[in-house]
Amino acid sequence: MIEEYIKEEKIIEKTEVEKEIEIIRSIIKTREDLKSANKNFEYAEDDLVDYYTYQIKANQAKLNYLIKLAKTKGLVVDMVNDIKLKLLDEDEQAG
Repeated sequence: MIEEYIKEEKIIEKTEVEKEIEIIRSIIKTREDLKSANKNFEYAEDDLVDYYTYQIKANQAKLNYLIKLAKTKGLVVDMVNDIKLKLLDEDEQAG
């Protein structure tokens, strides 16, 4: 049986601004994930202590990487906070 060739669609490159916004969104999400893991760790028992310890370490490593990446692109924390507020406003208007 001969398989039919499926033509793939061209991948559209993101603009620099779109890449920067994605980095900022990732920083915001990772910060929230880290806060959540820390809060859950406080109430964890037995094997969940190990799980949340892993989550905290993983999220902290990811956050450190993203912050370093943001710095190389010239992004600063104030920009992250400004965009976070804009994104929250957009979410509220959409919801």
